[in-house]
This record gives sequence, C-alpha cells and structure tokens, in this order.
Amino acid sequence: MLFNSIEFVFFFPVVTIIYFLLQHKHRWWWLLVSSCVFYMTFKPEYLLILGFTIIVDYYAGILIEKSEGKRRRWFLIMSLVANIGVLAFFKYTNFVIVALAQGDIAHYKILDFVLPIGLSFHTFQAMSYTIEVFRGNQKAEKHFGLYALYVMFYPQLVAGPIERPQNVLPQFYQVQTFDYQRVTSGLKLMAWGLFKKVVIADRLALFVNKVYDTPTQYEGVPIIVATFFFSFQIYCDFSGYSDIALGTAEVMGFKLMKNFDRPYFSKSISEFWRRWHISLSTWFRDYLYIPLGGNRVGVYRRYFNLFFVFTMSGLWHGANWNYIIWGALHGLYLIGAVVTQKPRSFINEKLQLTKFPFVFKTIQISITFVLVAFAWIFFRASYLEMSWCWHLVSHLFTNLPTFSELLNFDYVSQNVFLGFTIFEFCLAVGLIIFMEIVHYIQRDKSIRQLIATKSPVIRWAVYYVFIMLFFILGVFDKPAQFIYFQF
Repeated sequence: MLFNSIEFVFFFPVVTIIYFLLQHKHRWWWLLVSSCVFYMTFKPEYLLILGFTIIVDYYAGILIEKSEGKRRRWFLIMSLVANIGVLAFFKYTNFVIVALAQGDIAHYKILDFVLPIGLSFHTFQAMSYTIEVFRGNQKAEKHFGLYALYVMFYPQLVAGPIERPQNVLPQFYQVQTFDYQRVTSGLKLMAWGLFKKVVIADRLALFVNKVYDTPTQYEGVPIIVATFFFSFQIYCDFSGYSDIALGTAEVMGFKLMKNFDRPYFSKSISEFWRRWHISLSTWFRDYLYIPLGGNRVGVYRRYFNLFFVFTMSGLWHGANWNYIIWGALHGLYLIGAVVTQKPRSFINEKLQLTKFPFVFKTIQISITFVLVAFAWIFFRASYLEMSWCWHLVSHLFTNLPTFSELLNFDYVSQNVFLGFTIFEFCLAVGLIIFMEIVHYIQRDKSIRQLIATKSPVIRWAVYYVFIMLFFILGVFDKPAQFIYFQF
C-alpha cells in the first residue's frame, strides 16, 4: 500500500481511530494486524519471509541474553546468518549468477522471483535488535507480539527509518492518549511529506524520465538538467516518505528517528552523510565502520574502512554494479577529503576565503552538491546497461551550447526545457527553490512550530493555500511508487 494511494486515505484514519478507541493492552495486536494487512497489499506470500526472520530473531535474542561466553556469539551469528541469508538469496542470487556467467548466460538459470518490498530495511532493523541485545544495550523482548510489531510497524516497515530497539520497543509499553496538538502536528508533517512526493518529486520525474529512459539520445545540457532535477527528485521522494512515516507515527504517539536534515546544505561529503538517510548511515557507522576500527587505525586501514563501508552501502541499495559504483564513489570522495585536507587548508589560508564566510560556505555547498549530483547518475541509471550509463557520464559536458544558442528559444526549449513549456520548467525550478526556502527557515525551528505561533487567520490561510497548491500542482495521473520501495 502506497502512502500516496487512495487505499491509504481510508486505511490510515480507520487504523488510527480504532487504535485510540482500544484499551492500551489491546493496541499492540491491532497495530500488528494492521501492519500485516498493509504489507500484504504488496505481495501476501512474502509475509511468510518476514515471519521466518521474526521467529528466528525473537528466540535468538532470548538465547543470547540467557547464554554466556561463546554461546552468546554463536546465537548472534545464527541470527545474522538467517537475516543476511534471506536478504542475499532474494536480492543478490541473480546478480551472482550473471557475474559468474561472464556473458554466457545461456548455461545459467536466472531465478524468477520478485524482491520482497522493503526487505533491506526490515532486515537491517531486525539485525540491530540482536546486535544490541548481544552488546547488552537492549533487554531481550519476551513479548513475541511486541517484537513482531517492532519489525513490522507499518509506518516505517518498507522504507525506514531503520530504527533501533532502544527507541521503539519502550514506546510500545507507554500508554498513548489522544493529544490534539500532537495529532495535528503529525498530520502537518504527513501533509508536507505528501506535498514533497506528489507535487515536487513526481513533477521532477517527468523531466528526469524523459532523459534517463532514452539516454543515448541526449548529451550535454539535457543530461545536466535531468541529473540536477533527479538530485531533488530522489530527495523529495525519499524524505517525503520519511516525513509521512514520522508523521503517521507521531499521530499515534510514537517518535521515530529523524532521517533527513537539509542534506543539500552540507559543506562536505562527510556532513552530507550526517544529514542524508541518517538511519542507514548511522547503522553502517555503528555496526560496520566502528567494528572495523573506524578512525582509530592507521591511515591506510582507515582509507580501506571508508571505501569498504560505502561500497557495502551501495551494494545494500541493490544488486547492480551501478549501485556499487555509486557507493564506491562516495567512499573515494571521503578518502579524497582526508588526503587533501592539508592542501585545502593551505589554499584557503592563502586566498583568505575564511574572511568571507558567506562566499566560502557557498563554494563548499556548491562543490559538495556537484559531487553528490554526479554520483546520482550511477544511482539513477541502475537499470540501464552499463554502456548507456557510461554514455551519460562521458557525454555530460559534450556539445555544450554557445552563447548564441542560449539565446535561441528553440535550442533552449529542446535542451534546457527538455521539450516542456517554459511554465512547466519554471514551475519545477520554482518548487525546488520554494522547498529550499522552507528548509532555510527551518534551520533553527520547525516551520510547524512557527505556523503554530501565528494567529488563527494566518494559520488557516496558510493551510488553505497549501491545500490549493497541492491539488492544482500535484501529479495525480497514476500514484507513483516511492523510489526506495525497491530496496
């Protein structure tokens, strides 16, 4: 069930109203049943896969807590093998088969199955539970239903955020009452997330798909424009989902972790990853990077750790070389930042850029954005043949226009506007600017809090304008699946 579907319009209020009508002791099973129904709307039989890993991890947590010495480690390994095994089978089997075939695919059998929705997300969330129990940071959950709800909680079941047990499990024991201010705050966050998805992301997708669906027909400016738009499309799509998930949970009284924090205001790649998909980046930091030694090792081992972790991050996103290249690129960016730290400091000192903080910050943000946007080419082109992907990269700056061509409306219409009208193009750019203005306003305080301090007349005027813009500018031809559902 998509958050932007008509089914969810009915599902959410029914589930929420009954949730508040039920006594606290009955709410867990209602949310669990609702989460099962939510997931079964995609492909019912894959609920059995979730059930298998839930049973394994539930008992693994109890056994880890009861055991001592090597037995605890073996039970943890059992849990991790079960989770990674399921993930590897469904997500990477065909990738390995094709890699082994080396072009001679006729002698190999490609398995015909569909990747379970959100498998990577709930697998990592389940793994964090047993790891935290093993580390002694979380007590094993004895209530099977509540543990199953921890994994299957429908707001963040299919695309995160990837929660930690310390945050979510205790909240299921707390008695949540209907609080008008909290409920309306959650609904506003849901509305903003839906706006980012339906109005901004799906509109930008019209431009992006035109180029990336037939990449060999374009070079130069059209690729640059489509890649620029995709950078904001994927942000609005994914952060929009996260906002709806957080808002949905907030309405019922649950607080999920923040997953995005104005990432395109980042002044470095490392800062970008502290702001982008925070639940995943902190997962890899805590459960892979730090156990490998993190920054506490020699310089070359640190380079390896960075490169390995981000390559694994790319592989987590999908069984495709494009994703691996995307992750490896970010690893190289971070290694490059460490290697060039002293030369960059020397240049900054000589040019005295720090004396002009606004200019210096703008340069840093611009460079970071360009690097991130370039890497998005590989991410977006994940289902294209590698030769097409390299066409996009190699033709990114070819056949660039002359000044006279930029003054030619026909050239601009076809290569900058991508065949859309000037109004449609300006609307897309204007929506990006509008969103970033909102982000800038929110640097210190949530815009929901700011609006709440205004008079009723101003508040409702803002709400009505927002609703009108949503229905006038939204793309409603067909509910578009969220990009990160495929992971």
